[in-house]
Amino acid sequence: MKKLLILILLIAYPLSGLGEDAIDPVGSTTTAAPVSDDDLFMFDDMEEFIVADPLEPINRGIFWFNDKLYFYLLKPVARGYRRIVPKMMQVSVQHFFNNLETPVRLVNSGLQFRFRDAGNELLRFAVNTTLGIGGFFDPAKEHFNIRGKDEDTGQTLGHYGLGPGFYLVLPVLGPSNLRDGIGLLADSRLDLTSYAWEENQDYLGAKVVDAINELSLDKDTYEGIKRDALDPYLFVRDAYIQYRQNKVRN
Repeated sequence: MKKLLILILLIAYPLSGLGEDAIDPVGSTTTAAPVSDDDLFMFDDMEEFIVADPLEPINRGIFWFNDKLYFYLLKPVARGYRRIVPKMMQVSVQHFFNNLETPVRLVNSGLQFRFRDAGNELLRFAVNTTLGIGGFFDPAKEHFNIRGKDEDTGQTLGHYGLGPGFYLVLPVLGPSNLRDGIGLLADSRLDLTSYAWEENQDYLGAKVVDAINELSLDKDTYEGIKRDALDPYLFVRDAYIQYRQNKVRN
């Protein structure tokens, strides 16, 4: 539940695949070109793109709160963390938490009858937990070319025809919708982090570390949006809706 539960979801996570040098959920690194407004609207079946945002005034208020939290607390902490922690260790910490999230991807791949993807997730978990020293390294990809696929409960619900519902901006967690919000609750129970740190304060602390670590690896994606977008709220909303729409369609 990708972080104060996944803080990186605050704003940058849904767009992480759109930034530069983005780290994917299974540990591989991809490089994307800088994003323009036009790039975000180059999706299939645009006639089906519909924005349902009846709570826009409330969402904008929460977006404002998240924006201030990002600039005045989260990003400064992440930058300090980046200066102290070596890049190799940051990547290893990311691998570790991604490995703990394996059941989310495994179960949802299986529920969508993507058994090869589910099998790959199981193999990745076995290899990375053993040869990868508890998941801090990713020998499954680096040495055996076993690659995972990002799946979650929101995508599974969409796979079975459940629409996204209205758009939501969650405090701290950021962009979401009714379907994905429900999915986050289910994903939090599948995430092994909640079992590794059973006490609420310990679990929250682990997720904060995970989020700050992820944010330290981000290449100022949100700063670029704030700088270039006429209305950052609309930019993030529309990008998130289209991103999730295409994730459901794979």
